Amino acid sequence: MSWTLAQRAHKMNPSVLRELLKVTEQPGIINLAGGLPSPQTFPIEAIAQATQKVLTEDGQGALQYAASEGYGPLREWVAADLRQQGLTVQAAQVLITTGSQQGLDLVAKVLIDAGAKVLVERPTYLGALQAFAPMEPQIVSVASDEEGVVAQDLRTQAPGARFAYLLPNFQNPTGRSMSEARRAELIQVAQGTGLPLLEDNPYGDLWFDQAPPAPLSARHPEGCIYLGSFSKILAPGLRLGYLVAPAPLYPKLLQAKQAADLHSPSFNQRIVFEVIHNGMLTSHVPRIRALYKAQRDAMLAALTREMTGLDVHWSCPQGGMFVWLQLPPALDAAALLPQAVKAGMAFVPGSAFYADRPQHNTLRLSFVTADRPAIDQAIQILAQLLKAQA
Repeated sequence: MSWTLAQRAHKMNPSVLRELLKVTEQPGIINLAGGLPSPQTFPIEAIAQATQKVLTEDGQGALQYAASEGYGPLREWVAADLRQQGLTVQAAQVLITTGSQQGLDLVAKVLIDAGAKVLVERPTYLGALQAFAPMEPQIVSVASDEEGVVAQDLRTQAPGARFAYLLPNFQNPTGRSMSEARRAELIQVAQGTGLPLLEDNPYGDLWFDQAPPAPLSARHPEGCIYLGSFSKILAPGLRLGYLVAPAPLYPKLLQAKQAADLHSPSFNQRIVFEVIHNGMLTSHVPRIRALYKAQRDAMLAALTREMTGLDVHWSCPQGGMFVWLQLPPALDAAALLPQAVKAGMAFVPGSAFYADRPQHNTLRLSFVTADRPAIDQAIQILAQLLKAQA
């Protein structure tokens, strides 16, 4: 029997991060690679109580097929929460997705033709590149600095682009955030050129000292699709996110969702709504922020202590989960990784996050799943490896 693959299948590649996680599961490896939330933040008791209540009060409904748009009360909650952040949104614009990753997939199916130009930050989220690739676009990286996309280069690249994919808050992989001024510049470019924006905001609630500026979608609702997630503030295993789209675009995204999986698990949606609708997140999320800030501080302190005398530079994220390192120009982080794993720690080589012209002397560290002693040990190992390369 001979199976003939579709052309788009050749564009599908294994996730560098998924493959790397297999390596980091080896005993004794300090994993600073995965972008996983800390299990300490999972509200297990609240989820258990909500599960029992959902099954007791409407088990048949929770276990039945449901509307593709999502559970009505949860969509209403999402819309109300986003209105508090400045978005002009109604529940009818909210589509519950199987993780925000599915939102990327749906947008790709609806908006990208083969050869179509799509703009991304440099570097950008690997999962977005994976979601876009099967549609065979021309992915163009836009010049970026510590505040994200450079407005002038976005203006230059905008003609003919289907959309620009942006992560304004605590970006994966760099941890950077867009300032108020940069957001205003990008909206001006989008409005002036007619460039649609895809705004991905999985980390926006994870700020440490100050909430980020208003979303891009609050400033340009008719020209933005907004993606959000429950993975980072509740639990990724629930696999729930959401998409907010302008009314004219929503029906096609809904049709793509229906073709993909009919609907996201209605049982999980009801559990999430039961957990959050009475304000539980107002006390739960600050605890996540406090934990992650302490671990961020531990990593920055370890880097400052251990990297003295080395030509190494790193970001100082004001939220989120990641620190981005730039090594001496001659080093290749991918070549360094096997040595790091052998010595007992793991990171993600930065080259995986570039659509083109990868910067090989970069890497991403996650500070949220290791405690302070483990962070100290891992950074010490990394520093020793870098000193050996000098």
